[in-house]
Amino acid sequence: MKIGFIGAGFIARFQAVAIEQVRGIEIAGLTRRRGSEALAAFCRERGLGEARIFDSIGALANHVDAIAIYVPNYARIEVMEQIVAAVQAGAALKGVILDKPLGRNMQEARRMVELARSANLRTAYFENQIHMRAIRTQREQLLPVMRSMGPLTLTRSAEEHGGPHEGWFWDPTRQGGGVLLDMGCHSIAVGRHVLTPPDKDLLFLKPVSVSAEVGLLKWGQPHWREQLLKTRGVDYAKTPAEDFATGMITYRNPETGQLVKAQFTDSWMFEKQGLRLFMDGMGPGYAFEVNTLISSLSIFIGDVAAQAIADQEAALEKATASRGLLAVQYNEADLYGYTDENRDMLQAFSAGRDAMLSWEYGLEIQRLVMASYLAAERGRTLDLTDPAVLAELETYVPAIQQGRGHDQLL
Repeated sequence: MKIGFIGAGFIARFQAVAIEQVRGIEIAGLTRRRGSEALAAFCRERGLGEARIFDSIGALANHVDAIAIYVPNYARIEVMEQIVAAVQAGAALKGVILDKPLGRNMQEARRMVELARSANLRTAYFENQIHMRAIRTQREQLLPVMRSMGPLTLTRSAEEHGGPHEGWFWDPTRQGGGVLLDMGCHSIAVGRHVLTPPDKDLLFLKPVSVSAEVGLLKWGQPHWREQLLKTRGVDYAKTPAEDFATGMITYRNPETGQLVKAQFTDSWMFEKQGLRLFMDGMGPGYAFEVNTLISSLSIFIGDVAAQAIADQEAALEKATASRGLLAVQYNEADLYGYTDENRDMLQAFSAGRDAMLSWEYGLEIQRLVMASYLAAERGRTLDLTDPAVLAELETYVPAIQQGRGHDQLL
């Protein structure tokens, strides 16, 4: 399958590394954007495909089987509109891929779904953590126990690192918020997935309520705020975003009435080795735990040798240190689920169906993220069974996303 990339930043390169491990996919083209020449050269060096650079989305669409959208959140609707225009003009695309989140708010997310369906495109919502082999394996391993004892009743999910790579990620008006939208969407999705009995539909559990808190704990302090302005061009004295978020979502099993809970915690202020994904779950008489900072490989670099280190992220994504005792993940793309989400997409699009996670699924996760923002903004638990609350979420835009987070965060 020939894939075309729109976007050439960090996530696009990470996905290219993942595709190298999947038989049957080639990166056939990219649109001309900042970084596209370097990414194209990387793809050709690795034998990942022609990686031809096109001047327009329409030209790319006529050269590939599917398109992956890896542009910033604020640019996605415009890109999708051009993809649909290309299909209407005759491009024979099988499907379209979008890395989380689906949009900055419900209106944007719903627009993305409507555009895809208007062009009869199959969709893949790339939420890599659900595809992590550790998550899939624990579900398979515990299935006999669950059938005997009952499903999990509590899960805790966290994603934490020191902050994003690109300036737009830090700007709540362009990204759509702070760490809650950027990484909370991961934790909320995987928490719900793990609680869902393995033999049930992805959206089997029904959301009952959500409570949440957000904070600006590190990057609002003068020293760090000045550094952020200098290095990223974003002024958190004027338009801050949250660097910490935590909350609890309660779900009901519609068959048994059992209430289960998923806790999420995410931050851009993690001061340990680098990116950490942590998930655990508790059931009646059993449990599991995943921690990506526990690796079978560790290295030590002393002060003298540290001067030779050019790229500290060679060891671990978002690494914050280049010396000392370091955890090393030698295949992060596979560890975090990127490889298997591409493999799932390939199988689904080849069969003419949506991926395991469709854009409609992404829309449900978007609703829970927006509900978490609203709960934090109002300082109370939201009733997710209330039709009035659900209707409000359809047009809700968080104050932080509007650039009005100063009073809430500072």
